[in-house]
Amino acid sequence: MKTIDELLAEGVKGKRVFVRADLNVPLADGTITDDGRIRAVQPTIAKLAEAGARVVVASHLGRPKGAPDPAFSLAPAAGRLGELLGTEVAFATDTVGASAKETVAALTDGQVAVIENLRFNAGETAKDDAERGAFADRLAELADIYVGDGFGAVHRKHASVFDLPARLPHAAGYLIATEVGVLKKLTDEVKRPYVVVLGGAKVSDKLAVIDQLLGKADRILIGGGMAYTFLYAKGYEVGISLLQKDQVDVVKEYMARAEKSGVELVLPVDILASADFPDLKGKTPAQYVTVDADKIPADKEGLDIGPKTRELYASKIADAETVFWNGPVGVFEHPDYAGGTTAIAQALVDSSAFTVVGGGDSAAAVRTLGFDENAFGHISTGGGASLEYLEGKTLPGLAALEG
Repeated sequence: MKTIDELLAEGVKGKRVFVRADLNVPLADGTITDDGRIRAVQPTIAKLAEAGARVVVASHLGRPKGAPDPAFSLAPAAGRLGELLGTEVAFATDTVGASAKETVAALTDGQVAVIENLRFNAGETAKDDAERGAFADRLAELADIYVGDGFGAVHRKHASVFDLPARLPHAAGYLIATEVGVLKKLTDEVKRPYVVVLGGAKVSDKLAVIDQLLGKADRILIGGGMAYTFLYAKGYEVGISLLQKDQVDVVKEYMARAEKSGVELVLPVDILASADFPDLKGKTPAQYVTVDADKIPADKEGLDIGPKTRELYASKIADAETVFWNGPVGVFEHPDYAGGTTAIAQALVDSSAFTVVGGGDSAAAVRTLGFDENAFGHISTGGGASLEYLEGKTLPGLAALEG
């Protein structure tokens, strides 16, 4: 795919450059709680502006129903982008309407504008190719060149991700180039031992990536809500823990495959269990017991890996050369259940391996828990996109940039 440096060498001064970013940041009462994704795309936007481009930034935020919804406005993200760039960023209150056209038309060389949430238009996410293409046609009227840099959305066949690049000269931004380079180190250029840590709530979300990793990883460490389906598959009592019974047979098959192929599949040996899910807003003290993983009480649910498991997992990471981590291993939002996720993050920091934090909740966790982002090899901006790449799927946004 064409790089942004190649694009800059050709010259972008005076040209309208549409940057498909990922500004899908978490908001609490209109305030951004984690600006990692905005900071990740800033270098591409800044470089284009410095070269004299008229930069039009577009993104989605949340899941509005194809119509304007103030709760999902990109206005806070536009404001934060302006702070990071150290310059005023214009904001259009629609996507392809009068405000967008007027805002873009008013740009001068080196200026930046953000248009409103792409998903306020149903054409962005439409399954119908013609409807999606019609929206892409209207977006194309706003620009001369397309730069794809929203890695968190490249696994979506959406108008601004898949259809728009076909309508304009296009290149990949710095973030996408970095993300793809990192993922190649997890697939084609792996240094061993290769350790994968998988957490999160549902085992069904990770089955496809486990399927692929059983032929690539040396060790897979399992935590989070998904661990209880594995423990149940071993015949353990899991109480009222999160459990996907419909996935038990698949999990059993994967456990057997892991043993046969020599992949070390490591499960928790102890658990923090409680009769009640914690109050995440009030942060009231949790009432829990620490039990062996095969002795979870029938009236309790597992909410974090225990101290023995934390030590075990840290030891499994210590000698790694490559580590990929996707998904917290406990309810890290509550301080009493953040110990497991903190231990995993610390093990990655202490390791000399090339460490990748796989986006989504994992990236939010390391920031929330106060870790220095520079202590990790790479923190991805796209959890779903990273997983689908590792699953071996073709990502529509990358395919469009290669076309």
